[in-house]
Amino acid sequence: MTGDTRRHDGARRPGDPAGGQAAGSVPQQSPTPLGRLVATVERLRREVLEAQAAADGRALVELAKGILIGQLRCTPAAAARQLDVLCRESGMSPLGLAADIVNQASRDHVSEIAAEFVERAATAPDPAGPSATVSVRLRTAESGVLAAAADTQAVAEALLTNALHPLGAVAVAVWTAVPDGSLALAGHAGFAPGEAARWRHVPPGVSTVARLALRRRQLVTLGRLAHEGLPSIGHLQWPDGGRMAVPTGTGGRIHGVLEICWPEPLAPQPPQIERQVEALAELCAHTMDVAPPRDLTATDAVLPDVAELIDLAEGLQDPAVVLTPVLDSEGRLGDFRIRHTGSRFVDPVGRPRGDVNGALLLEAYPMAAGESGLFDIIERVHATGEPFRAERMSLTALVDQIPLSSVADISVSRHGAAVLLIWRLEDGKARLANLLQHAQRLGRIGGFEENLATGETTWSAEIYALHGLPAAGPPVRLRELPGYAHPDDSAALGRFLRAVLRHRRPASVNFRLQRSDGITRHIRVIAEPVLDADQQLHAVRGAYQDISAQHWTEVALAATRDRLAHSEAESAERNRLALQLQHAIMPPSPPAIEAPGLRVAVRYRPAETESLVGGDWYDTVVLPSGLVMLSVGDIAGHGIEAATGMVVLRNALRGLAVTGAGPAQLLTWLNTVTHHLAKHVTATAVCGVFDPSTRVMRWARAGHLPPVLVRGGEAQAFPLIEGLLLGALPDVTYVEREVRLEPDDTLLMFTDGLLERRDCSVQDSLGHLVTAAAAGAGDLDGQLDRLLAESRSDTDDDTCVIGIKVG
Repeated sequence: MTGDTRRHDGARRPGDPAGGQAAGSVPQQSPTPLGRLVATVERLRREVLEAQAAADGRALVELAKGILIGQLRCTPAAAARQLDVLCRESGMSPLGLAADIVNQASRDHVSEIAAEFVERAATAPDPAGPSATVSVRLRTAESGVLAAAADTQAVAEALLTNALHPLGAVAVAVWTAVPDGSLALAGHAGFAPGEAARWRHVPPGVSTVARLALRRRQLVTLGRLAHEGLPSIGHLQWPDGGRMAVPTGTGGRIHGVLEICWPEPLAPQPPQIERQVEALAELCAHTMDVAPPRDLTATDAVLPDVAELIDLAEGLQDPAVVLTPVLDSEGRLGDFRIRHTGSRFVDPVGRPRGDVNGALLLEAYPMAAGESGLFDIIERVHATGEPFRAERMSLTALVDQIPLSSVADISVSRHGAAVLLIWRLEDGKARLANLLQHAQRLGRIGGFEENLATGETTWSAEIYALHGLPAAGPPVRLRELPGYAHPDDSAALGRFLRAVLRHRRPASVNFRLQRSDGITRHIRVIAEPVLDADQQLHAVRGAYQDISAQHWTEVALAATRDRLAHSEAESAERNRLALQLQHAIMPPSPPAIEAPGLRVAVRYRPAETESLVGGDWYDTVVLPSGLVMLSVGDIAGHGIEAATGMVVLRNALRGLAVTGAGPAQLLTWLNTVTHHLAKHVTATAVCGVFDPSTRVMRWARAGHLPPVLVRGGEAQAFPLIEGLLLGALPDVTYVEREVRLEPDDTLLMFTDGLLERRDCSVQDSLGHLVTAAAAGAGDLDGQLDRLLAESRSDTDDDTCVIGIKVG
């Protein structure tokens, strides 16, 4: 049919302004027999809806008449006339007046809400508008609920039609809280039929809007369902809509949850609206107290013997499951509900009984629906009554979407309309024996027992393989082992046998087993004595283990350890020689140097790890011309090569400085020396030439950090002029700059070990050094000591710093 069937999903109601065509109009159809039939069905459906809505209103009016009969002690006709008179005098509608009469007479929760709304109407008017008061809506809904008290589905429809549509709601769900922690959809209105079918059962532990209200035990308002990340019925229909959920209960016991849906985002609601929703939930609670979910009611009605079958399942020694059929609206079998799991029930995937009880079979075990699977077997037994039994049947269950198989003996039988399922998972002892067998095979271990009274020896199959003997051959007794062992192991085997057979103590021994096929295996035997009731030696039991791989691994490790020890000794000797050479050229605590017009102090801190012998150097030379050459440098790398390279470059620069060339030319020559060293190395350096008569210093850099000048309590680094590191290219020209120093100026030249850190850039570290240098005060030695103490370097590199104080 193509007519509007939205009465059942709550999308449109009579009087709804969004309903499309005006009330009473007939949809325009093609003038065909089918079109006329559709129009007729639509008209009849609308008339039925209007009649149902009017019936709820008439029930409220009749209730008001009953109150007047009781108060005035008049006849029903007189009460009807009195109600008409009151309507004319007050100007109120019959429904509104009936609601007021019921409120005044009942003095219940609904009347309290109506009175509260009247008091607050000036500041918070009813969202439904003046045409429908709170009192009328709630009392009309109450009448519909009372008329359908035995049918929770009808209760949900009455609530939506009479009380929630005026608030803008489009759907309502009534959930029943099942004792096992799950939720059952007891009634619904406004949702598509397929959507309601998918949500008829929510297993324990699944977070939904209704469960959130249960957990908080109070009304919950969600402005936008999509923002909360909580699934619930209808979330695909109205993903951006709002929700309200409130627990329903009586006598302090919560029976379920009333959940209300809006198609659009829901703004925060005033307290009076929340009170109205709570009143509706209270109405639901009175019906849910006596009305279980519809699917459970229908199932129990045709299964009067379920309780007896549950008692039978509890009396069985095997794990048992009681199943009842779940039929669809057309009476066809759709699934089975797990009504009970016995106390000895064992879930194939290890879940507790509470997670399975009450669930649908295909929800708990979806893999049972496979071809010729468990579900087909149960369905056939339920249909024909023929029992089914099978041994070692494979059961497959999903664990985090991963199939997990187990083996079980299955028995399925029908009892009345119910089905008893028994599955006995594979015996744990058999599984343990199988596991032990695989462990022995992987570990190349075999067990034995030797009866000393009868001389009988029992071997596992693995020991035959270790000895290279056929499985049907005779085992080798313990006393015969020396004849199969290497001669050098005879003494050890003798001590082992005496300990076990004579002294009756557990013992073990390692020996080389010489097999008949010429293969030698390294074997470990572990044995313990078994004493009888008279404390006499009765038997010996133990295990053989093939340790050949372990033996050869130990031999290889021993050889590797010897080679490592030799290499470590050689490395230690190399480092010792490099350290001696370094300290001979660069003593860790050199004395202060006095030069014309300035005072020079040096601090040198070797690396914290002695194995990291570095290539840092410093030098101060008074040249024949009276000028003073100052330099610091750093060879890349560590070890003997770095130390010898440092000596070569330091001495080469000292010799070249005698020529009187400027610092740029000196670095150019030094780059040529570095590039042509036997073992190619690279280095950084800063070179300066100071003229005491003019206090002018010329300087150049080769990939090194610039000096820092401290003057008048302020510090700044020299500009970062061009200069490639030494040894990178054969021909490099360096740039030279000059600076005039003032009396009491302090110039700092250093290597990167003073400031370099792994967690920050070099520029940030240089800025920290400049700040620390400016804060320093006192004599030159004190300044250098403070710089070393406050250094944040974490690279375990050598550190060299030169302080030049201008006189």
